[in-house]
Amino acid sequence: MQHPHFQNSSIAVSDSIFFQRSALTQISGGIIETMQNLTYWQKNLRLIAKCLVIWFVVSYGFGLLLVEPLNTIRMGGFKLGFWFAQQGSIYVFCALVFYYAWAMNKLDEEFDVKE
Repeated sequence: MQHPHFQNSSIAVSDSIFFQRSALTQISGGIIETMQNLTYWQKNLRLIAKCLVIWFVVSYGFGLLLVEPLNTIRMGGFKLGFWFAQQGSIYVFCALVFYYAWAMNKLDEEFDVKE
């Protein structure tokens, strides 16, 4: 005859193992989700950095630093350096906004992020 205290010991052990596995699954799932979030934000910040570098090069580099060499080239009757300083950086900025929206939509789909 079994001792009354140990009657349901197999149930208690199996329940304990279930809860330990459940906790480990939640922890490992949380770690994986955290790593996915980290990867998502790293790619997002990398995309932002690329867009800002392009915008800086076009607006500051072409519009101010390289204006003299670019002024030797004409575009639509205007010097290219002048064109970049006046309109080119604005056009590039608008193109970058549309590119960023498109790239972020692709990134959101890759990581299954819903708005």
